[in-house]
Amino acid sequence: MHLQAIQALVAPDMEAVDETIHARLRSEVVLINQLGRYIVNNGGKRLRPHLVLLAAGATGYTGRAHVTVAAIIEFIHTATLLHDDVVDASDMRRGQRTANDIWGNEAAVLVGDFLYSRAFEMMVDVGSMRVMEILARTTNAIAEGEVMQLLNVHDADTTEERYLGVIRSKTARLFEAASQLGGVLAGVDDTAETALAHYGMHLGTAFQLIDDVLDYSACASDMGKNVGDDLAEGKPTLPLIHAHAHAQAHERALIRTAIEEGGVEHIERIGEILVRAGSIEYARRRAEAESAAALAQLDTLPSGSYRDALAGLAHHALERDR
Repeated sequence: MHLQAIQALVAPDMEAVDETIHARLRSEVVLINQLGRYIVNNGGKRLRPHLVLLAAGATGYTGRAHVTVAAIIEFIHTATLLHDDVVDASDMRRGQRTANDIWGNEAAVLVGDFLYSRAFEMMVDVGSMRVMEILARTTNAIAEGEVMQLLNVHDADTTEERYLGVIRSKTARLFEAASQLGGVLAGVDDTAETALAHYGMHLGTAFQLIDDVLDYSACASDMGKNVGDDLAEGKPTLPLIHAHAHAQAHERALIRTAIEEGGVEHIERIGEILVRAGSIEYARRRAEAESAAALAQLDTLPSGSYRDALAGLAHHALERDR
């Protein structure tokens, strides 16, 4: 199932999610309204809220709380983006200037805090301790992932295991929560809930690994950010970690210097090394394995269009160019 068909399947519910997002974004503080609208309106494909809606549909949920939960997930995701861009000193995201570049770091951080607190306010409205438990643990894990990533920056000795730990906490954990919560709302048994959680974790990991690949192979207009940002920030992502372990000695020295010092002056040379060492292909194969693991989890769900859509997202994770 192609992405357009997946989006069409839950389009009415996504309209309700968007309405909820805009309604709950309102504040008496003008700057919160301005900055919040800017970042939310540039919200991309809203894959995480889609996961909530699709998982709820796949498990037969018939209520309306999934709309609120999907909006909560998007608020948490948006808050992490605001904070990420400040930490990374980013000036471009999704082809647009970042909020911190327009309004400054202080405003971006504080509006991110507002989104987090509004998300927890909305959790109370859902009235489920299980939902609150999952989301509270998720936000803690995301924060831990951010700190772990910070410790890895400029560290050329970062291992693949450490890196995967970062992306599973920082990125994949919210995918996991989104998928899991759709089933929780439907009251599925432990086996189905665990399968949905694992599906989301593997899917989110695949998305991030493809992001790693695209950082060295996409043009800026396709990627929606400055190509080579990870290298410029001294982030040892999977292609660099693999090449640092498998390239020739003089090439490994260049990679170490690039990670430790940051900057993109050697990006073309490093890109050639990554290709020659098979590092781009290695990262892609790891993403394919994660996508296959996500697909395997869907066997516990009833067949139908919603399960097909979840499977389609696992394929989309590998096929996208941004």
